Order: sequence, then structure tokens, then C-alpha cells
Amino acid sequence: MIISRTPFRISFFGGGTDYPDWYLKNGGQVLATTINKYCYITCRYLPPFFDHKYRVVYSRTELCKSPDEIIHPAVREVLNFLRCKNGLEIHYDGDLPARSGIGSSSTFTVGLLHALYALQGRMPSKHQLATESIHIEQNILKETVGSQDQISAAYGGFNHIQFMKNGEIHVRPMTLSSDFIHEFNLHLMLFYTGIYRTAEDVAKSYVNDIESKNKQLVLIEQMVNEAISILTSQRSLFSFGELLHEAWLVKRSLSNLVSNSKIDEIYNTAITAGAIGGKLSGAGGGGFIFLFVPPEKQKEVKSKLSNLIQVPFKVEFYGSQIIFHDPQEEYFELEKERECRPIESFKELKF
Repeated sequence: MIISRTPFRISFFGGGTDYPDWYLKNGGQVLATTINKYCYITCRYLPPFFDHKYRVVYSRTELCKSPDEIIHPAVREVLNFLRCKNGLEIHYDGDLPARSGIGSSSTFTVGLLHALYALQGRMPSKHQLATESIHIEQNILKETVGSQDQISAAYGGFNHIQFMKNGEIHVRPMTLSSDFIHEFNLHLMLFYTGIYRTAEDVAKSYVNDIESKNKQLVLIEQMVNEAISILTSQRSLFSFGELLHEAWLVKRSLSNLVSNSKIDEIYNTAITAGAIGGKLSGAGGGGFIFLFVPPEKQKEVKSKLSNLIQVPFKVEFYGSQIIFHDPQEEYFELEKERECRPIESFKELKF
């Protein structure tokens, strides 16, 4: 049995410039961090006593005889991609709800790949996990997703991620002191809006005509450089919060699906109560709202948003990990078809 633990993420600046349709022509970059809230994937070989060969448990339970029967798209295509032959049982558990703007779908894909490779006795690199997850989501599933979530989930940490026109992706960890990270953590607040949405639907509203958003996306990318300058020069964190506010105003202009009257009301209430800035995490439309609030103002903000669920969190630095491994050979004889290997070649992203 294997259990993988893969972190969710919050993207501060640059979101939107990580879509291939944009960065392969213009380049892009994001500033993002993983947080200490996780997706847990448990995998084990299924004992040969059942009518089904695959048992997949998430918000529903699927009992199937072949991967192609599996409804969950990521599970189905990951199993096909790896050509897994043995019966499997897969369980998903998450600290935060899916479709809420914290990169849950990509986190799931990275965590599932990691767990299945580990079940085969293989140790994939962070590069491999990120690259294959991007390939599965963008090229096999044909989802309208960017490339930052898979990178963050696999690598972990507070990173400056650059997307080059030639397809290369550079991951540069932010080298900040522990005292600075502690102070930074003290300014972070996360609330669940309760609005359920599909990121792909929101993203399609501007990605399908992304060149028409040139002015906004260039400005969004430039803000990454300004944010890094604030952090590395150890300027007042107030400036970081103000820049978040500016970025949110620009992001809202990408599409009328990015925000709505309820979200605007939540955000304006927080600002009035003392938040410096913030944004919806992910593509927008709902899910979690991230706020940058001085510690002395957080009690007032929490009071004004008492109808929402607050999620305490901190910056996380480890990325996807295998946290439990228990070989099963002693329990029953397995078919010797363990070598999971990708079913097809693909253009690998260069890191």
C-alpha cells in the first residue's frame, strides 16, 4: 500500500500567463506557493477475490473491470497512460474541496502519478511528475488548464516559475529568510466563498480568445517582477498587499465570469475591514478567496466575514511526497506485470 501527499497551491501573481496558448508566443511567469493543505491518494493492489478489477473511491465509488470503464477522467487516463495491468484500489481524500481554485485537479493528477509509480517501486523526479501531469491534462484530457498548478504540486515551495516561448519551464525557489516567511504567513487569510465552479469554464471565457487580452496579461506578468522586487528588497509587506489589490482589479477585467456580485461584496467587505488586498485563488468565479491582512486587522476581517469558513494555513516547502509504503507481496501472489511505463511518447517540457 502507498499513500502520497501532495500540496494545494495559492498563486499570487501571473495567473493566466501560464496557458500554453499565451506563453508559447509571449512567454509568461507566475509567483506562487504551495500551502500546508493536502490531497492524499491511497493506492494498493486489489486482492483477486472480487468481480471488479478496479475500485476507485472519491465523491463516488466506482467498481470497474477495465480502466476504460472508469468515469473519473484523470484516474482513467493516468491508468491508461501508465499501462497498469494489475487490479488496483484507489482512494482520494482532500483537506480542501475540489473545484475551489487551489489547483485541486492538477494536485490530484500529480499525487496519483506519484502513488502509482511508487507502487511499482519507482521513484519519479519532480520534473517527471510535473511534465507528465501537464501532458495528461493538456494533451490527453484536452482540458483548458495552465501549467503552473502541476509545477507547484510536484515541486512544492514558494517559487518564481517562468514559462519560455520555446516550451521550457524554469522553477526558481524564492530564497527568503525564515523570519520573513514567518512574518509573511502572519499576513495571510483564506476564506471559502461556498461558490462551486469549474475552473475550466471560467478559463475558457478568456483563454479561447487570449490574444485579445494582451494588455491585461502583459500587465499581470509585469506585476510578478514588482512582487519579487518587494520580497527580495524586504520592502514593507504593505506594498505586496497593495500590488495584490491592483492585480485583482486587472484580473477581473479578463472576463465577466472571473467575479460576480457576491464575490465583489465579500472582497469589498474585507477591504473595508482592514485587508490590504487579495484575490480569488485560481481562474476565478468562486472557491477560495485569499486576503492579505495586517495581523492587527485580522480579527475585524474575520468578524465581518463570519458567514464564511476561514482556513488557517502556512507556506509549504516539500511538494508531492510518499508518506506511507507497505509492500504487499506477503499477502498474495501478484501477476508480474508491475512495470508501469508511459503508453506513448510526447514532447517533454524542458526545465
